[in-house]
Amino acid sequence: MASSVTKDISYEDLKALLGNSQNLLVVDVRTNEEVDKGQIQGSVHIPVDTVDAAFAMAPEEFKAKFGVTKPPQDAPELVFHCQMGKRGLNATNKAHQLGYVNARNYAGGYKEWSEKEGK
Repeated sequence: MASSVTKDISYEDLKALLGNSQNLLVVDVRTNEEVDKGQIQGSVHIPVDTVDAAFAMAPEEFKAKFGVTKPPQDAPELVFHCQMGKRGLNATNKAHQLGYVNARNYAGGYKEWSEKEGK
C-alpha cells in the first residue's frame, strides 16, 4: 500500500506557482459563506464534502460544473486549501485515494493567505 504522506505546500511556493504555472489548480474546499468573504485568485470552489464526487466525475461533467478542466491523475500541480488547514488535509487525502498522487495541501489556508496578502 502506498504511504499516506501528505505533501504540504507553503505560501511562498503557492504564490510562485500562481505567478508562473499554466497547469496549477487550486481547490478551495471551504463553505460558501467563507468563500464569499474572499478567496485565492483563480481558485475553484469545491466544498470538502463534495471532493470525492467531483474528482470522480467525467472530465466533461467536471468542466461543465466548475468551469475548469479536470486535472489528470498525475497532474503535477493540484493544491487544496481551506481556512486553517484541516479540511484541506482531508481533501488532499481523498484526492490521493482517488489516484491524484501529487495533490498537496496548502496548510496555511486562507487565514494565512489573507494575512500575507494584507486582505
